[in-house]
Amino acid sequence: MLASHADRERAVDVLRAGFGEGRLEKGEFDERVERAYGARTVGELALLVGDLPLGPVPQPAPLTAVPRTFLPAPPPRTNGKAVGAVVCGLLCVPTLGFTGVPAVILGHAARSEMQRTGERGDGLALTGLVLGWLSTAFWVAVLTALVIAGM
Repeated sequence: MLASHADRERAVDVLRAGFGEGRLEKGEFDERVERAYGARTVGELALLVGDLPLGPVPQPAPLTAVPRTFLPAPPPRTNGKAVGAVVCGLLCVPTLGFTGVPAVILGHAARSEMQRTGERGDGLALTGLVLGWLSTAFWVAVLTALVIAGM
């Protein structure tokens, strides 16, 4: 079968890989490349690269652990009190406001703790605070209105 330009280039690539790995001397490499570009059939190309592996031989890489200093820093944790604050804030409606005061307490405690430790969750704590204060203010207003109406 007649050799195509792509066949010749593949053979030259195999020769380059063999030369790069030290399997061929410079003179032999130059001679084989010249013969590869002058080859008319695939059989001639096969004779030129028959004693070489088909491409670079993979070298086994040693398995070494990456030192901890080069690993990415783990993301900061989310503060548990902030999660508790938002849960209590969201439960204000079904519990008729009984979880409003715990939401406020947990929200303030979480925000001060997060400033000290660098944990995440400021948005959760703030949401719990807002919902807790709104619930508390609503129930104070309702109780005040009931007391005034009772007088």
